[in-house]
Amino acid sequence: MDVIVAKMRDEDWEAVQAIYRDGIATRHATFETDVPGWEEWNEGHLCDGRLVAREGNKLVAWAALSPVSGRRAYSGVAEVSIYVAASARQRGIGKALLEALVAESERAGIWTLQASVFPENVASIFLHRACGFREVGYRERIGQTNGVWRNTILMERRSTVVGREDAASLE
Repeated sequence: MDVIVAKMRDEDWEAVQAIYRDGIATRHATFETDVPGWEEWNEGHLCDGRLVAREGNKLVAWAALSPVSGRRAYSGVAEVSIYVAASARQRGIGKALLEALVAESERAGIWTLQASVFPENVASIFLHRACGFREVGYRERIGQTNGVWRNTILMERRSTVVGREDAASLE
């Protein structure tokens, strides 16, 4: 079955929540322990860069961007969230979605994407590398999950289109 990547719609929230909840349950996707409500989630994510992947009528993955700072200097830097339903993993859906998110972010003027990944989440590290991210740091004991300190790998992808030193001369 073909996978279609499209902009997230408000009516996708229920399916997005379910996939997010499954990601939380793995204990290797996020520090979050509960799925936030729509309003909290909506306020924490950029309007640009909210995508879903569908197989037929079924939403099987989602991705979104969050600002890393409210400071103007960082307006072109965003953090990536990407979640793929267990039934849709290891079939290229995550890669198609992340590639589309990279393109969407560049259209929105984002020059750096970053992701914070648990070292145990080998599939996510591989996915990000496959889409041009590189490891830029290792953060020890950065946060806790159920009272256990966790480390993360900080990955980033610099746009080859947006934020280049010669970009000012191109405008």
